[in-house]
Amino acid sequence: MNFLSEQEKQELKRQHKQERDKRVCDRIKAVLLHDKGWSAEKIAEVLLITDVSVRNHLEEYAASKKLKPANGGSQEKLSKEQAEQLEIHLKEHTYLYVKDIVAYVKVQFDVDYTVSGMTSWLRLHAFSYKKPSVIPGKVNEEAQRAWIEEYK
Repeated sequence: MNFLSEQEKQELKRQHKQERDKRVCDRIKAVLLHDKGWSAEKIAEVLLITDVSVRNHLEEYAASKKLKPANGGSQEKLSKEQAEQLEIHLKEHTYLYVKDIVAYVKVQFDVDYTVSGMTSWLRLHAFSYKKPSVIPGKVNEEAQRAWIEEYK
């Protein structure tokens, strides 16, 4: 094959030595082995991945030099201003359920979130959830006696 220049090969080998993500290393190995003339099936057998994955890696590398498996994620539904307003609101008000926050966002900003989507948004914006626990209040014995007398 030899579709890579010597400089590209050296750069890929250098990147392979420094890379910590095993998936990126597999992509680099697939590209280098394909350059040596190996078939997708043989590369897949050696790397213990499917030949479809190897073909996808090779196509993505040929099209855009893509080695990282990142898909880019999705756009945030709230604008920066809306996100800031929501953060301020959440710092001032405590919600027991994420579904209540979803309802607030729908009413306030007319933006739909799923509960899991809002949970991800909250985590991304450094909010955490702790299940509230019941703390017994102090007994007001006089009020209790008065209620019992009134009840009788």
